[in-house]
Amino acid sequence: MLALRSKALMKSSPAAAARRWASTAADKDKFKVVVVGAGSGGLTVANQIYNRFKSAGKALNPGDIAIVDAAEYHYYQPGWTLVGAGLKRKDETRRRLDSLIPAHLAHIPENVKAFEPKSSSVTTASGRKIGYENLVVATGLQINWSTIPGLEKALADPSSGVSSIYSYNTCDKVWKDIDSLRSGKAIFTQPAGVIKCAGAPQKIMWMAWDRFRKTGRGDTISVDFYTGMPSMFSVKKYSDALNELRKERGVGGFFQHNLVSLDPEAHKATFKTADGTVDVDYTLLHVSPPMGPLDFIKGSPISDQAGWVSVDQATLRHTNPEFGNVWALGDCSSLPTSKTAAAITAQAPVLTENLFSLVDTGKVANAAYDGYTSCPLLTGYGQLMLAEFKYGLEPKESFSNVLGDQVTPRSAFYYLKKDFFPFVYWRYMLQGNWFGSKGFVRPTFGQ
Repeated sequence: MLALRSKALMKSSPAAAARRWASTAADKDKFKVVVVGAGSGGLTVANQIYNRFKSAGKALNPGDIAIVDAAEYHYYQPGWTLVGAGLKRKDETRRRLDSLIPAHLAHIPENVKAFEPKSSSVTTASGRKIGYENLVVATGLQINWSTIPGLEKALADPSSGVSSIYSYNTCDKVWKDIDSLRSGKAIFTQPAGVIKCAGAPQKIMWMAWDRFRKTGRGDTISVDFYTGMPSMFSVKKYSDALNELRKERGVGGFFQHNLVSLDPEAHKATFKTADGTVDVDYTLLHVSPPMGPLDFIKGSPISDQAGWVSVDQATLRHTNPEFGNVWALGDCSSLPTSKTAAAITAQAPVLTENLFSLVDTGKVANAAYDGYTSCPLLTGYGQLMLAEFKYGLEPKESFSNVLGDQVTPRSAFYYLKKDFFPFVYWRYMLQGNWFGSKGFVRPTFGQ
């Protein structure tokens, strides 16, 4: 019997052996690199770090990099706008997390509850202490649904007319509400302050407007945009164009109107303005909720005063010299740029190169993040304005030399958003093989 078992083990595939190794490795007390969070940033950078050491001929052992996250599923969140617009099924936007973590990465299915950078360790919810040589924080941010009284109740009611693309559980309700509305007032909101993908609140508005128009409901449904921000978009070039589009399409614009509460029974939304509050009736209400840093990061040793992980905006290394082996990227970081998946494609190679160089030579490389981010602004079915910009809200367009000014909505950009980006995300980005505007070629940073 023992001989048969030994033969079976010998015949098992290298991949299966690697999975067993990684599973055993996950029980270790210390790792060369610990990545907290298995979202877009975490999976991308964990694989890029592994690939970078391997390409330099200094491959890490299986299990040297650990990903710490208790989530059951990984979500392609940019796809939720497509679900809300009736273009995708929501089950297309999620996959089991364990199916996305390759065998050479150790997966610790727990959540971190505390950071202890002075001892180079983190503590999980179960009390387990995990040591690291380098720590990468990629936890994302927190959606504060409960800060708007009445919102959670309305979202749970199938007949409330209230929905949001900002969660897997509610994104399909957006499409149901848009598709079933025959007349009345459709209101779309955006909160004041930082949110992920700040263009998303109006993306779904433009898609609804176009759907109403193309199905003969444009004259019976009014569309209004209520935003806590002072303009349509943070970058003036795109904001001006979007505001002109709003006027051309007869969409109401109510700026510095921040949603503060809902009365679902009365179908009434209350907005805070500079002059007080105003109550607005609605038939359909799409809510983009307030967001902020995660509670367990706020007040931790690695956070800034606002609650974000405090990193250098160029190197992505922690700003405290005592915590020089701590890094962060994505929505949880203090980087002063728009929080998008596109931003991660530019941040991950920089973080990877600097971390690799620190381990290899004792100092960071000359890799510097310039704040690049992108917001593919759907403006209707078959059209999209591709906003790309960097620090200082300065446009940094990838296709303007070929296709012309990207302020003009184009069908080519629409199909990038609808079909190409989801394909690249699942097939290449999460494996560390997609570099955004650089395509499939890893940036070399002047090496």
